[in-house]
Amino acid sequence: MRKLIILAIVSFSTYIASAQNKTGYINTEELIAAMPEAEKAEAELKEYQTSLAQQGQDMMKELNDKDSIFVKDSLKLSPSMKEIKKNELVSLYQRVQSWNQQAQEMYQQEAQKKIIPIRNKAFEAIRAVAKESGYAYILDSNSVIVGPPGDDVLALVKKKLGIKSTATQPKRP
Repeated sequence: MRKLIILAIVSFSTYIASAQNKTGYINTEELIAAMPEAEKAEAELKEYQTSLAQQGQDMMKELNDKDSIFVKDSLKLSPSMKEIKKNELVSLYQRVQSWNQQAQEMYQQEAQKKIIPIRNKAFEAIRAVAKESGYAYILDSNSVIVGPPGDDVLALVKKKLGIKSTATQPKRP
C-alpha cells in the first residue's frame, strides 16, 4: 500500500511538472522595427518607390507632350498620319493607366524580397530564445486576445539579436 501511495505521489508530481509549460509573448512588429536590417530595407523601399513614381511621371509627361504636339500639328497631318499618331497616343495613354497598378505590384514584390529574410531572422531568434529559456509557447501579443499569464520575451530576443533594449515589459496578465 505504501508503494502505491509513493507511486501516486511521484506520478502526480511528474504530471504537475509537465503541465506547467512556460508561456511567453512578443510583439513581432516591434521586434522587426527595432532590427537594423528593417531600417535599411525601409530606406531602400522608399528609394525604389520614388524611382517608380518618377517613371510614372516621365510617362505622363511624355503623354502630355505628344498630346500637345498632336493637337498643334493635327491640321497639317494627312488623315492616315493623323490616325497613326492618334493610335500612338491611345497606346501611350493605356500604358500610363496601367502603370500605377504595375508599379504597385512591383513595389509589393520588392517589399516581400526585403522583408522575408528579416522576418525569418526574427523568428529564428525567437525560437532560439524559447529553447534556451525553456518556453513551451511564445505567442505574438498582437494576435492574442485572451491567454494564460506569461513573460514578455522581447528584451531577450533583442539581446539575442544584439539590439539594445530600451526597457523590459512586465508579465502579460
